Amino acid sequence: MINRNRKFLQWPVLVLVLIGMTFTACKKDSEYYDYNNNVKEFNGTVLKYLEAQPPNTFDSLLLVLNRLPDLKDTLTNQSITFFAPTNASFQAAIKNLNILRKDQGKTPLYLKDCDLSQLDILMCRYIIRGSRTTEAYAPFADGILYTSVKYAYPMHIQYSRLNASGFVDGGPQSITYSDPKNNIFEKYWQRSSTNAVNIKAKNGVINILAPLHDYGFNEFVSRVNN
Repeated sequence: MINRNRKFLQWPVLVLVLIGMTFTACKKDSEYYDYNNNVKEFNGTVLKYLEAQPPNTFDSLLLVLNRLPDLKDTLTNQSITFFAPTNASFQAAIKNLNILRKDQGKTPLYLKDCDLSQLDILMCRYIIRGSRTTEAYAPFADGILYTSVKYAYPMHIQYSRLNASGFVDGGPQSITYSDPKNNIFEKYWQRSSTNAVNIKAKNGVINILAPLHDYGFNEFVSRVNN
C-alpha cells in the first residue's frame, strides 16, 4: 500500500519537472523568437556617418572620396543606398597590387596615387540610386538588379535572414551584394556579404560590407596597375 502511494505521488512531481524543463527551453530560445533587427538611424548624411565612425574603419574609403568630389556630393545630397567597404577591403587590394608590381619591377602604388578615372568607375559600383532598406529586397528570393550611380552599372542584391535556434529565418538579416560582370552565369559573379544593414541616414541607407570583401570586385589590380 505504501509503495502504491509513493508511485502515485511521484506522477505529479514528474509532470512538474517536465513542465519546468519545457518552460526553461522556451525561455532560452525566446531571444530568437522575439528577434527584431530594428532599423538604426543616424542624424546626418551618408557621408557624415562615414566620417563619424572610429578611426581605422572608413579612412581609406574617405581618402578615395576626397579625391572624387562628385561622389562626395552624391553621398551628401542624393537619395542613395550605399554599400560601404571598410579599411580591410582596401588594404587587401593595395597589398595584392603591390605584390604584383614588385614582381614586375615597378614602384608601389597607393590610393593617393591611383588613376582617378578608374577609382571613380569602381567606387560608383557601391552606390545604388534610391534609398532602400532590406524590405525592398525581401520579396525577391533570387535577388534583384539595381543600377549604380553615374554609369548605370547593374549590381545584384539578394536578401537573406539567417536561422536561429528554435526559429527558421529568425536570425540576423544579411545582404549578398554582387557584381554580375554583365554576365548571366552566376559562377562568374563576384559576391560580397554584409556585416551590418539598414543604417538609415538623412539621404540614404548604409550597408557595411564584410572585411573579407575584395575592393573593386576583383578588378582593382587590373584597372590601376599601369
